[in-house]
Amino acid sequence: MMKTVAIVGRPNVGKSTLFNLLIQERAALTHNTPGVTRDWHEGKAALGGLVFRAIDTAGFEDEAHEMLETKMRALTERALEQADVALFLMDVRAGVTALDEQFAKWLRKQNIPVVLVANKCEVGSDKEGYYAAFGLGFGEPVAISAEHNRGMAELYENLAPFLEQEEETSALEDSVPDGLALAIVGRPNVGKSTLANHLIGEERLLTGSEAGITRDAIPVSWEYRGRTFFLIDTAGFRRQSRIEEKLEQLSVEATGKAIRRTQVVLLVLDSKNMLEKQDLTIANQAIEEGRALVIAANKWDLVKKPNEALAGLRERLERSLPQVRGLVCIPLSAKTGENVESLMPAVIEAYETWNQRLPTAKLNRWLADAIDRHPPPAIRGKLLKLRYLTQVKARPPTFALFVSQPDKLPDSYVRYLVNSLRETFMLYGTPIRFRLRKGKNPYV
Repeated sequence: MMKTVAIVGRPNVGKSTLFNLLIQERAALTHNTPGVTRDWHEGKAALGGLVFRAIDTAGFEDEAHEMLETKMRALTERALEQADVALFLMDVRAGVTALDEQFAKWLRKQNIPVVLVANKCEVGSDKEGYYAAFGLGFGEPVAISAEHNRGMAELYENLAPFLEQEEETSALEDSVPDGLALAIVGRPNVGKSTLANHLIGEERLLTGSEAGITRDAIPVSWEYRGRTFFLIDTAGFRRQSRIEEKLEQLSVEATGKAIRRTQVVLLVLDSKNMLEKQDLTIANQAIEEGRALVIAANKWDLVKKPNEALAGLRERLERSLPQVRGLVCIPLSAKTGENVESLMPAVIEAYETWNQRLPTAKLNRWLADAIDRHPPPAIRGKLLKLRYLTQVKARPPTFALFVSQPDKLPDSYVRYLVNSLRETFMLYGTPIRFRLRKGKNPYV
């Protein structure tokens, strides 16, 4: 079984930079603002001949009276419980701080091997901080610069005794493993992380009443009914006009990247204020990326007239998102667990629809019937000829229609065909790509 390395330390010592270097991907947000990482990241890492699971943790804070900092510290502690060895990072340029000393004292009480890493040892850097690190009680520190990829050979030598050696992979797999990848998206403070924790069955992600606790796109894998799922909990989308700080820009970029890397997008709404303009913006981004979409109306336990509210929501979805007509909408409460069990079957069904391939013969029988019911318009007294239809790919379902004059076929008629195709073959809730091509049946 793959060994685990937890990267720990106070905020802003370069933990996420080292994590990204080890997994060979910019998965964790990095910024010179302390406390950017709040949840933990994990990924498959490689260093020389070592292959292991790496965990990037939140900065170890001393403000135990603050609820958020307490939760971040608890996650760091849980990450250490899962790890086989800890990389304790300190910043040589800042020297040994009181928080470094407090963390070292706590870390010595844990039953885990520790490798002390002196980060930011660039050429010509002050050696005083490096020598001060000896006083933390973990022996000689490993001098590295994660930002400049220096000192990795020395880090390998210090990690090797604690990790099983495996054949080095030629290249790391993409951070999304085999399985169904699901992104949870939505506005800030709608309950995305609470819902994610309920789905995976543990308090894995930070939650709280404060808006914007989740800053990065946090990937978590888990098993559901014998099937592997890869869930990404994202930062809340804000209006572009409100994105002023660099950190928020990075959060939105990470969320957009998460949508592109997943197959199904779960849009979480707040039942107290459903389907705002920003919700529709997020939904349209998922549709433009060609992802299957499922709606979760959270905090449903607070709705006074649930039947009326659900009917109104479905009507608005049909009107506002006609390009994914028949979208599945699950009312639930992540806090109480009400109806959460209906969510994963809906996600799986949306994924299977998104993957569906239709036989060419069936498609052309449907096309003939659709033309009989509603013939295409005539151009200068001459009917347009719809010659042949085929599905060119799935994910999302994409079709090519060969037409005598594709530029003359009205958009209204194309919408008629798409809606009829969706209803006939039950392609509900998934984007449909419809391409017009000129020419005769290419398969004759």
